[in-house]
Amino acid sequence: MLRVLFSKSAGRAVRQAGDAFGSASFLKLMVMSEAGFTRVERPQDSIPQQPRRGYPPRHFRTSAVARNEVEVFVDGKPVKVEAGSAVIQACEKAGVHIPRFCYHERLSVAGNCRMCLVEVEKSPKPVASCAFPVMPGMKIKTDTNLVKKAREGVMEFLLANHPLDCPICDQGGECDLQDQSVRYGSDRGRFSEVVGKRAVEDKDLGPLIKTTMTRCIHCTRCVRFANEVAGFQDLGTSGRGNDMQIGTYIEKTMNSEMSGNLADVCPVGALLSKPYTFNARPWELKNTESIDVLDALGSNIRIDSRGVEVMRILPRLNEDINEEWISDRTRSAYDGLKTQRLTTPMVRKGDTFVNVNWVDALQKVASEMKSAGPGIKAIAGQLADA
Repeated sequence: MLRVLFSKSAGRAVRQAGDAFGSASFLKLMVMSEAGFTRVERPQDSIPQQPRRGYPPRHFRTSAVARNEVEVFVDGKPVKVEAGSAVIQACEKAGVHIPRFCYHERLSVAGNCRMCLVEVEKSPKPVASCAFPVMPGMKIKTDTNLVKKAREGVMEFLLANHPLDCPICDQGGECDLQDQSVRYGSDRGRFSEVVGKRAVEDKDLGPLIKTTMTRCIHCTRCVRFANEVAGFQDLGTSGRGNDMQIGTYIEKTMNSEMSGNLADVCPVGALLSKPYTFNARPWELKNTESIDVLDALGSNIRIDSRGVEVMRILPRLNEDINEEWISDRTRSAYDGLKTQRLTTPMVRKGDTFVNVNWVDALQKVASEMKSAGPGIKAIAGQLADA
């Protein structure tokens, strides 16, 4: 009497042998008889193929493994998110905006600003939604009186040491602290200090970043960006609590081609662009989408101009190319547009160039290219170096 032993290990061995040797492989089975264990070898071709009922045989997987999703309820609205996601990600997917300062989609979780507090069922107190993972069937509330009171208290503590210099701050008009204090804060503060607000000495971070560290709210976005994205470990924190400060090692300047992005990740006016300081306000600028020509990536950028003058260049979101970062070279390239910039089409007449409209300019280009005949053609402006 023979009995074939089927086990998970035997099944894996058979599949591995079939994958490794193909149709010429041998199917090895352990068979138990009265005399003990023996090994029976048969060519795989001798075993009849049994196709699945109603389907042709399939030798490889054609579909991706489904992600493990859990269902949660945000303000009573069901939403499915990937297992392991943070509560703040579930709220964003449900269309509910959660205020935040330290949280950033591309940086590690810090959980130190406490502005993203939400109420979770069966939790004794509000939780930080950026650092709290979702659970199946979790019920999240983002607009209760407890949440509003908690956010108002957090905002009050953030403003306790923050200077009220919004009229002279370049971040004014596009400041997260300014916007969220209006929406989630109180109309007055109960906290006062006899010796005055905290004062911190400014740092020298290089030629592109202007620091006003008294405005810092200790979100540590800049530190995490420097370490995790830009790859330079120059920024760090020292001290604890109210005495905490952000700076560089032995007060040295940063040596990185990505340092200009610190002004973008800072939610307040602690880190600003030094070349842009006191030049314009956000509501005065016209935003134009463009592509950077100074690198081989084709980074997506946004050009902010006032009239015919370019005031600054900022990154534009593109997940496939530059995400939301640009190099310092790209950020500072607008200096070359301040002198001898072509603002209208010009056509040569004699020894001089005269301004024309676009229709006449394009007709002139077309006629010149036709008259040149077959061959290499090029179009260059008056300021071309070629």
